[in-house]
Amino acid sequence: MKITNSISFGEMIKKRRKQLGYTQKYLSEFTGISVSFLSDLENGKKTIELDKALTVANLLGLDVELNERG
Repeated sequence: MKITNSISFGEMIKKRRKQLGYTQKYLSEFTGISVSFLSDLENGKKTIELDKALTVANLLGLDVELNERG
């Protein structure tokens, strides 16, 4: 999936979390990242902390890459 904004990033995070059968509460307990942050992330809130967002993506087995457009 091509990520073009915070909404598409959040949608991918939510989709992957659900594929793995994880709840936001489970991720929160495992990572120490609050449920409210996870909810904001999945809903595409634009003021999300990048480091935490990348941590969540990594824990869900997602790679985040930046590539030059051709």
